[in-house]
Amino acid sequence: MARLRCDFSSDVLGVGTSMTVLLPQPEPGGRGELATLYLLHGLSDDSTGWTRYTALERYADERRLAIVMPQVERSFYADEAWGRPYWTFVADELPRMARGLFRLSDDPAKTFVAGLSMGGYGAFKLALRHPDRFGAAASLSGVLDLATRARELHKPEDPRMWERIYGDPPTIAGTDNDLLHLLDSVENPPPLFIACGTEDVLYGSNVHFRDACAARGIPLRAEFSPGAHEWSFWDAKIRDVLAWLPST
Repeated sequence: MARLRCDFSSDVLGVGTSMTVLLPQPEPGGRGELATLYLLHGLSDDSTGWTRYTALERYADERRLAIVMPQVERSFYADEAWGRPYWTFVADELPRMARGLFRLSDDPAKTFVAGLSMGGYGAFKLALRHPDRFGAAASLSGVLDLATRARELHKPEDPRMWERIYGDPPTIAGTDNDLLHLLDSVENPPPLFIACGTEDVLYGSNVHFRDACAARGIPLRAEFSPGAHEWSFWDAKIRDVLAWLPST
């Protein structure tokens, strides 16, 4: 695998930003476009987190899968009320930029999205709002009931995070930023996968999301096993996600 840190100027964000990219090294005579996983980081990480704390590079090499990891700060993959339009960036500009720079497929059957924690939320937000763009989506320890979590989580280093992202007062429930609301309107979602540790603070909301999918007849693979909100759990489960993705 080749690992690249790609610094580029984002017209949408109005600033320079970065993405970390893993690319299978070319095989003799092989010039086809690569199946791609957009892999999203959590609240306290950046685009390098997955490669710093897991063996992702080795796992991806086994699948010959390109992986694109963008950087979105603490945005919850939203167009922030008082900040930058990270939703527009990750939904529109990022795939266009990545495909322009690298040999990445634009075939939905070869395009996947996944993430951990805040990134698990972002992955499902992309898959439920743009189900025609992805062949599968996965969430590891995802913030899947954001309206509830926003009432519980307060970061002393970022005390007005929710107001910055969603306005004052923050409005999430019943909007396109609410995954449970999106489940009511999505048609033909791609296959969904969730994994969460039973000792994770987000375990209850992941069970709630599983039950909401079952009530609506939305196919979902759910795996709950011992584990907390930590990299040792995600290192193991991202390998399960890669094995679960459809063959390309």
